[in-house]
Amino acid sequence: MSPSVSTDHQIRTIAVDGQRFFVSLRLGHDGVEHIGRLMFTEASTEISYQDHGSVPGPGIQEAVAKAKEFTDGELVQRCYRALSEKRRFGKLRRATDRMLEKIKHLNRVAIGLEKGLTDPTSGKQELDKLQAELLEIVRSLRIHAGVEDEVDEAPLLGGPTAII
Repeated sequence: MSPSVSTDHQIRTIAVDGQRFFVSLRLGHDGVEHIGRLMFTEASTEISYQDHGSVPGPGIQEAVAKAKEFTDGELVQRCYRALSEKRRFGKLRRATDRMLEKIKHLNRVAIGLEKGLTDPTSGKQELDKLQAELLEIVRSLRIHAGVEDEVDEAPLLGGPTAII
């Protein structure tokens, strides 16, 4: 897997204070190992919250297996942690994260071309594709800027109060 590519793996669904959350593991490779972050997507709003704790593994299957070993109680606690650190401008943040991922990928391709590790024709096509994707993301920033995620006014019962 390319260091710039991330993949999502479904773990399971959990209930947190009467709300359903789909739990997935977003995996990327940092050049040494696969690093995953648990994503909690609220079923009713489809808004996702990311846990800041990592789930590492030497391979994709090992990291996914570690995430699946978490008990429901452990996942609920990690969900509370993710919710307590949620951002007000989630769509803008996700667009920014996508843009940073594309920039890293762009840099890796350019370095590969410079060092002769990448075929010049396919490398140039990849750079053109990444540039177009970056421009599309930049165009979307204006749409997301200043738009807050819809947030339930009452904090989840039994968990920490959301920091907004």
